[in-house]
Amino acid sequence: MHWLRLPEPRHDIAPAFKDAASAQAWLGAQGSAPPLAVFSALLEQIQAIDGASIPAAQAVTLLNLLRSAAVPLQPALEEQFTRKALPMTAGETSTFEITHQLWARLGIAYLRLVPQCTPANRALPLHRAATAFRMAQYCHFLAARTCPQLLDQLLVAVLAAAELNSILGKPVADPDFPKYGKGGISGQLAWAFLMSAVDPYHLTAGQLPVVNRAFSRWRELLSFQNEAPDTKETYRLDLAQLLGSDLPTNIPHYLNLRSVAHKLAQRIKLLESGESPEALKLGRTLSAAAAIRLLKDLEQHLYRRKKRIASEKGELELVFGAENAYAVLNNRLLNPAAGLGDSGGAVNYQRMAIFGRDQVSELPTSKKRLKVDSEPWTLLNGRATRAPKASDSRLLAPCLVAAHVGGKSRLGVMSSLQCDADGALSAQLSWYDDSAEAGNLKRFAPKGTKLVRVPAFLLRHGEAYSLIVPADAGVRLGVTLELTDLSLEELIPAEVVERGTDFVLLACRIKQ
Repeated sequence: MHWLRLPEPRHDIAPAFKDAASAQAWLGAQGSAPPLAVFSALLEQIQAIDGASIPAAQAVTLLNLLRSAAVPLQPALEEQFTRKALPMTAGETSTFEITHQLWARLGIAYLRLVPQCTPANRALPLHRAATAFRMAQYCHFLAARTCPQLLDQLLVAVLAAAELNSILGKPVADPDFPKYGKGGISGQLAWAFLMSAVDPYHLTAGQLPVVNRAFSRWRELLSFQNEAPDTKETYRLDLAQLLGSDLPTNIPHYLNLRSVAHKLAQRIKLLESGESPEALKLGRTLSAAAAIRLLKDLEQHLYRRKKRIASEKGELELVFGAENAYAVLNNRLLNPAAGLGDSGGAVNYQRMAIFGRDQVSELPTSKKRLKVDSEPWTLLNGRATRAPKASDSRLLAPCLVAAHVGGKSRLGVMSSLQCDADGALSAQLSWYDDSAEAGNLKRFAPKGTKLVRVPAFLLRHGEAYSLIVPADAGVRLGVTLELTDLSLEELIPAEVVERGTDFVLLACRIKQ
């Protein structure tokens, strides 16, 4: 712990109680207040205890009582900031800040007390500190807020203290979380590092709790190790690489993930053989196909391999949504403001009838690039960033994007969106290949008092096809879709491959 200086405690808050009896009375008086008000009061008292001169055993008892009051309120507060459009509103941000600060300050208070406890009594405060830091971290993942480096350092500080006291794997009961059973400090830390390793920001609001529950059950199977991995070892997590910083020399530097990889493979096999996600304790929210894709995605994130860093860098103008993407790819509006009639589209159909599709694309044109509402983003090493206040728009991911990249119109998906404390956004961009075609469904859809065209994007994968449509397009699996302005006139959606916030990617087959 010598390498980390804990944040200074506050000495300007007087504790509202000094013993368990008065603490219980104080907590009873908070019962009728809204959850956020209770959390705010609990946070203040945690900081008061952290800065007060109270014997360690008594302070731990008081912190335990405050913790027990906070745990049942946590789900209601999480709902208020989980995967909201970014940047969050002032109210959402306030709830997030109070919630994650409570857990971070609680963990710091426990950790500060460890040296004052007798060696036989250090396991409990260290276990509670590890749990609190993991929960503060999870708040950031839920809110898609960039996790501060301090939380990583605090988790490592717990690891160092537990290793120094030879209690890393000592089982500790946790009455506030009876569903988790007894577990060691190592399990809480492994759980936190495992969540970081799978890029939790790329998971949807429905996927993240599924992954968190699974890792909670498998946390005790993981083991910390000191030795460097063998060149053939593919499921060994380098903590220094994960956290992006040097670690103290006297702690384990690696986490063996093979047991979790085995669990993932086992469940993928069972799902493919017909087991339901619910039977495998994966919940009811995901279909079997969606659960398989999720577990395979997790396995890919845990598999240690050299990652190719994208070399693209520079400025780009991103457009969002299917209609704007259609305009970028086809250089014309799908639903012009003047009405559904589109002379450019009519001329294009006439040219196709005369020359054919391929020849039309090669016809010389003097048409200028259509101006579409866009946002300035900076691209570096495969990640795009938007400066604070560069735009007033609020974004949810994964979402459909388009841009002119290297002189070409590209269709892609923005994922792993997160926001830092200053309001800057960053995200991963992945582009579909150049063969993506932009057209529309033949049928119209109601929008207010009008009927509008529905954009559709055709992707080819050798002899296979997939189609991207807006999330509200009302497409049903197994029902033929008639298409316009695409190289295929009909496709039958067979499976949902990906469901974004504003689009659905469908695997399709050709009608026989």
